[in-house]
Amino acid sequence: MHDRELGNSGVAVSEIGFGAWVIGTDWWGDRTEDQAVEMVQHALDRGITYFDTGDVYGHGNSEDLLGRAIAEHREEVTLATKIGYDFYNNPQAGHGELPKDLSSEYLREAFDRSLDRLDTDHVEFLQLHNANVDEVTPEVLDVLREFKADGRAESIGWALGPSIGWLAEGDAAAEYDVFDAVQTVFNLLEQDPGMHFVETIRDLDADTSVLARVPHSSGLLNEQVTPDTELGDGDHRSYRPDEWYEAGWEKLDAIRFLERDGDRTMSQAAIQWLLYHDEVASVTPTFRTTDDIDEWAAASEVPSLSDEEYDRVQELYAENFEIDRFDGMDELRTSVDGDDIEAAGLDKRAASY
Repeated sequence: MHDRELGNSGVAVSEIGFGAWVIGTDWWGDRTEDQAVEMVQHALDRGITYFDTGDVYGHGNSEDLLGRAIAEHREEVTLATKIGYDFYNNPQAGHGELPKDLSSEYLREAFDRSLDRLDTDHVEFLQLHNANVDEVTPEVLDVLREFKADGRAESIGWALGPSIGWLAEGDAAAEYDVFDAVQTVFNLLEQDPGMHFVETIRDLDADTSVLARVPHSSGLLNEQVTPDTELGDGDHRSYRPDEWYEAGWEKLDAIRFLERDGDRTMSQAAIQWLLYHDEVASVTPTFRTTDDIDEWAAASEVPSLSDEEYDRVQELYAENFEIDRFDGMDELRTSVDGDDIEAAGLDKRAASY
């Protein structure tokens, strides 16, 4: 397993990270608490040292479980969490988004509670969770600097969501000096807005890293969703339109050349496509099983994409992978009425928010 640095913070993250949204909730499969702890420990055994959770996942349960699982390995782990949603005073309704509170008082209280649940006095990486650009005021930035100055957070990030989009927020993360990284949905099939953030970082010569989540495009690039798959109502992947998967299976056929028999699987190639970009510090797949951990953790060691392979993928992406089918995903989320999408010159519609 190779490491990369978050910005110029000095904080190292394993190239493959563990997204702890899969433990403490049932949105990505049912498992007991003991099984969740075993998954974390299996990831450690496979060289993963970057673990990313959030206080809202299971309303604190993910942090509790992760803290227990890494207790004997704390010095080996780069620990990340997120704050911003007020689940303490608001009930969860299905997969709906909770109200946020980015007041100084609330952020301090939420961070204290997260540290208690994680059973630690600091985290290596603290992120604002899905904050809109207009919510990140000078007062919010001052609180984040405070956390950094007192040593409770070694680096600071901005996790974008829900869903995909939020160009104004990602650009702001690259522009503000307090942020070391921005986390976003980014994969070979969904290159916007992740590629835009990579280009923004390059244009600004910013000390900002990108953390990529959903690297397998909700089951397409790891081939866990096939034409024979039936997704249950509670399965997070079922929120994709049918057209996305139908078009995706055709796109998948166009990139079979990325597979190397015995040396690199398609799911590993999808991770290596992300790691081709120096700005990408870590990739956090959604692990459901220990077999997933075994295969995807090994992606750090498989052959990198050649320049020719990468360029061919980009040519295909520009040509919609040479298929004549709408994939049902032509929208990006925005908090500024689509002004950010227009300014970036992206051929996407603004999703209502």
